[in-house]
Amino acid sequence: MEAFGAFIRSQRKLANLTLRQLADLTNLSNPYLSELERGMHQPTVRVLRQLSQALNVSAEMLLAEAGLLDRAADAPGSHPSGVERAIRTDNQLDDSQKAALLAVYQSMAKTQQPGG
Repeated sequence: MEAFGAFIRSQRKLANLTLRQLADLTNLSNPYLSELERGMHQPTVRVLRQLSQALNVSAEMLLAEAGLLDRAADAPGSHPSGVERAIRTDNQLDDSQKAALLAVYQSMAKTQQPGG
């Protein structure tokens, strides 16, 4: 859950949102979001959906980051790319940096696919 919390924090910062602003957008409490970012809670699907909308991140990506969805299910028949593996295993990056890089890479790779 710590990695998920770091991912949410990085996405919130990329969106230039304060914790209070994200709380307003999601109708979730500021303390709950703070605890979520610190990895103290496993979010429900409803919470993931609200975060997805507020942060403009796919619900599937949030489900995968929360460990509730197999990453391979995002694109049937696909496997993590060498780039994704390199990011995940780079010891010079912390979890929030990895999450941010993966999000950027996956969004760019998705736009390069036919129909994406």
